[in-house]
Amino acid sequence: MAGHGGSKKVIYAALAGNLAIALTKFAAAAFTGSSAMLSEGVHSLVDTGNGGLLLYGMHRAARPPDRSHPLGHGRELYFWSFIVALLVFALGAGVSFYEGVVHIMAPEPVANVMVNYVVLGLSFLFEGSSWYVALMAFRREKGRLGWFEAVRLSKDPSVYTVLFEDSAALLGLVVAFAGILAAEVFAMPELDGAASIGIALILGSTAIFLARESKGLLIGEPALPEVQKRVLAIVQQDPAVRRANGVVTVHMGPQEIVAGLSVEFEDHLTAPEIEVCVERLEARLTTLARENKRLKTDLAARETSKSGAGNDARNASAALRDQMNELAAEVVNLTMKLDGPDSPIAKALASPPREGRPANGERVTSLADRVRALQKAHSPNGR
Repeated sequence: MAGHGGSKKVIYAALAGNLAIALTKFAAAAFTGSSAMLSEGVHSLVDTGNGGLLLYGMHRAARPPDRSHPLGHGRELYFWSFIVALLVFALGAGVSFYEGVVHIMAPEPVANVMVNYVVLGLSFLFEGSSWYVALMAFRREKGRLGWFEAVRLSKDPSVYTVLFEDSAALLGLVVAFAGILAAEVFAMPELDGAASIGIALILGSTAIFLARESKGLLIGEPALPEVQKRVLAIVQQDPAVRRANGVVTVHMGPQEIVAGLSVEFEDHLTAPEIEVCVERLEARLTTLARENKRLKTDLAARETSKSGAGNDARNASAALRDQMNELAAEVVNLTMKLDGPDSPIAKALASPPREGRPANGERVTSLADRVRALQKAHSPNGR
């Protein structure tokens, strides 16, 4: 088994190894009657099935978005990782515990003990090789983080699932060896059954840990703080953005993030200009997505969304513009009374507003805008 992405061949190799080990353990258990060896055979068989489920989950998660799943299928990997944890608990731990109880209640001496030792030694060699590969992959993944902190922050369950399953397998082999050896040395076959219960406890603890981590990913975990800071920094750098209030993120897969942004745009921007800004931000976040594999963005900007906050901001802006237009109309009437309707300023103010750009480059779209433009044009310092 292996991690997500370029580790599939490690999964295939572990699948073949676990299947061969499982068949060997079952043959040794049937030949010697060892409960611990039977439990180890079940453990290896469950690991083989789990590798197949992880591969299936990775395949399903890689499918592109569609109408039924517009945000993609990335969480399929989380679902199948949770199923893996359930199988480790139900089949691995459950069967091992049952076998241990049966052999304690009705103990039978182990025959041909040397066969068990040989099988356990070979299994430890193969499992150790798989564990080392998983360990190296996880060390590259975790960087400078601590082991458990890296697992807690990891968004790719296939990485740590492999490592913990292989670690549990190695511990199980040690317990099985100790149980078989103790049963032979002390002539107490009950110790062989006790080893099976020990293996069940190891598998149960591993399954609970994996299920807990998979549950958090299924419910939805945010992106790492560093990623959120980079997203906010990109948005804040845009000249059309007054302030980036915050970002809410959730992982849809190991490398798939949905981000919802709360953004305040500059007041003078028109709706088309805001749309251009949103497209520009999406393009910049897409560049960030290439660096972090894939990042899906949902720019829910406060002034352009259909949320109540966005509607309130637009309504307030429209009300303010209406008040300015009313004030400008009063200025027109007062100018006509004082200077007469034939004065140049009165004619300019009374003419219908039209789209245009005066000398200072400001867009004139209303009567209030024309008043401000004329004030600038006729003031001594241009203000």
